[in-house]
Amino acid sequence: MAIPITVLDCDLLLYGRGHRTLDRFKLDDVTDEYLMSMYGFPRQFIYYLVELLGASLSRPTQRSRAISPETQILAALGFYTSGSFQTRMGDAIGISQASMSRCVANVTEALVERASQFIHFPADEAAIQSLKDEFYGLAGMPGVIGAVDCIHVAIKAPNAEDLSYVNRKGLHSLNCLVVCDIRGALMTVETSWPGSLQDCAVLQQSSLSSQFETGMPKDSWLLGDSSFFLHTWLLTPLHIPETPAEYRYNRAHSATHSVIEKTLRTLCCRFRCLDGSKGALQYSPEKSSHIILACCVLHNISLEHGMDVWSSPVTGPIEQPPEGEDEQMESLDLEADRIRQELILTHFS
Repeated sequence: MAIPITVLDCDLLLYGRGHRTLDRFKLDDVTDEYLMSMYGFPRQFIYYLVELLGASLSRPTQRSRAISPETQILAALGFYTSGSFQTRMGDAIGISQASMSRCVANVTEALVERASQFIHFPADEAAIQSLKDEFYGLAGMPGVIGAVDCIHVAIKAPNAEDLSYVNRKGLHSLNCLVVCDIRGALMTVETSWPGSLQDCAVLQQSSLSSQFETGMPKDSWLLGDSSFFLHTWLLTPLHIPETPAEYRYNRAHSATHSVIEKTLRTLCCRFRCLDGSKGALQYSPEKSSHIILACCVLHNISLEHGMDVWSSPVTGPIEQPPEGEDEQMESLDLEADRIRQELILTHFS
């Protein structure tokens, strides 16, 4: 009889009754080194998240009462940074794998609710000019206010009939559109596009495109690689540069655009649930897109707290764009061609 009684007691502790809250794990009981190795973030950052998300994670439901906001956040950080619900992670904070999964869901939704607070383009002219100055200082590209790219994140197959998430590698994925500044801070993130869409199609259908088509700061551009079409607001490299000025333009473009490439690699290195090394995200496309967005929110919050985006070692494979997506897109916009040529003549001749 002892074993069934023990199981019932554990279930009571895990799910709780009334208003009881368990304190399974105390941050003050462990070292900073332990927190970094297990959860990827330092103590003060975790305390900030508890303050930021605590109200959302203490919603009046039976299950969320049973586990404190602090424990929920640790569980979610453990999953985001390791990509696994492995038993040792739950054991470390005293909860089951099922409870781990619920914690990840709760914290993810709380972070998604705050996405617009932490991911946005600057609104005032002074901040826009600061972006231009910083990008220009990197490699001499004038008027740049952001670098844009896409990244595929592997997900489980939604169902056998839905092929819209199958990318060119034959894998199910979400194709995520991201814009960053020179520090690696994310200014736009769209995570719900199906993997069958090429980068240029994602951009064309995105809210980012609508935002820049309807109005953008004067003499301001995003930088995109050759998988995108040239636009009046999006500068791409020349497919076949012929003059010294065009070669200089392409070199400056490549050096500047590398900021987003490095940012995406660092994002996947910090949040291993995105890099595919532990397998695809085992959620629906909607829930997977929320997890990706939650990681992006954490990325920006960490920058605000002085955690340099480049401080994490960038190692290991990440999901690369499917073969063929980096083919040069021919320009269909004569005005965009004219603007690019004028910029080359003015700044790179």
